[in-house]
Amino acid sequence: MKRTIKTLTLASLAATVVGAGVIWSGLINVGADDPHLDSVHALLRATRERSIAVRAADIPVPDLSDPELIRRGAGNYHSMCIGCHLAPGMADTELSRNLYPAPPKLAQLGINGSPATAFWIIKHGIKATGMPAWGKSMGDQHIWGMVAFLQQLPNLDAAQYRALVASSDGHSHGGGETQMHDHSRQHGHPGAAPSPQPPAASHHGDDHDQEVATAPAAPEQKIHLHADGKEHVHH
Repeated sequence: MKRTIKTLTLASLAATVVGAGVIWSGLINVGADDPHLDSVHALLRATRERSIAVRAADIPVPDLSDPELIRRGAGNYHSMCIGCHLAPGMADTELSRNLYPAPPKLAQLGINGSPATAFWIIKHGIKATGMPAWGKSMGDQHIWGMVAFLQQLPNLDAAQYRALVASSDGHSHGGGETQMHDHSRQHGHPGAAPSPQPPAASHHGDDHDQEVATAPAAPEQKIHLHADGKEHVHH
């Protein structure tokens, strides 16, 4: 028994030393343009899927057929998601082409059969994938709106998508919204949906904007050079 414990201890120490040596040597390429080995990719995918499934298992799902919920979700999806996850009739963007792992094309997948999983991912994000944790700035009801919209998305063509986005409230999730980039027209992609919302106002409020707009200009300065080489400034 003692010999077994000693052997396991030495094996663990050896594995630790080897692992530390590999990390310190820089042999592992963390570049996004160098894909994982198939075995590593499979391990990471299995870890991710099980982690999400366990945490999403007990999430109660509301009625996702509510037209109002779907309408609001369309505006947020168009404002926040299409740069990576695309939209019907939209070609790849620079982000969707160059991120690794590649973001799923939700215009084809939708919620992929699991509303609770989609809700958890949108709310909490996924480490080291580029997927943000939108729950830090969005209330649950707005996240469920995006899930409800995603459930309908694979059934929409480009024209139906544009109409639904145009009918929405745009980027709206209860405060703190900022103007998002509309990547759908980044390179003149055919069938791309136009942005339905006007530019967002400054979060500082109208008074601050007015102060900036009416602030007096800096006084004009005139500089001349004396014979001794010194500069003199007249305001």
